[in-house]
Amino acid sequence: MWETIQSWEAWGGVGTGAVWLVTGCLLVAGMVGCVLPVLPGHLILLVAAVGHRLMLGAEGSGLAWWSFLVLGGLMAGSQIFEMVSGAAGSRWFGGSRWGACGALIGTVVGLFFLPFGLLLGPLIGAVACELAFARKEASPAVVSGVGSMVGTLAGLVVKAVVGLLMVLWFFLDVFLIG
Repeated sequence: MWETIQSWEAWGGVGTGAVWLVTGCLLVAGMVGCVLPVLPGHLILLVAAVGHRLMLGAEGSGLAWWSFLVLGGLMAGSQIFEMVSGAAGSRWFGGSRWGACGALIGTVVGLFFLPFGLLLGPLIGAVACELAFARKEASPAVVSGVGSMVGTLAGLVVKAVVGLLMVLWFFLDVFLIG
């Protein structure tokens, strides 16, 4: 079907511009998703690169096949870091393994209550598990919970930076490497 669309006479005049418009819109939406947790930002950035290559073809897009491995690796690494950052923050602030597990569980549960659940989930999970299972006093449990929030915020910063790296890699590959 794509060959049929490319063979249309009108495609020659607006084709490349339309592809860049779609790609640009997806890149902007992906960056917004890297900052706001409502959209899957990194996935949208990867889809923008794949769509760009599919629409312009291997030669016309300027994207090498191995760029998708780089973009996929950045996406996977960022997602893993974001998921464990709350637990790491809890441990960094002196929390127990129970607090780290609670922060991780709170992160997953908090995803269902966006946007506030993103920060409150790890906090509540870490504090609850520190109080219930680690038998800590309220003050150290709250410190562990605050650590999970700090870790989660660090994960969000890393997520935005990796999103910028993905966009930078896309343009480097399109214009310089590929």
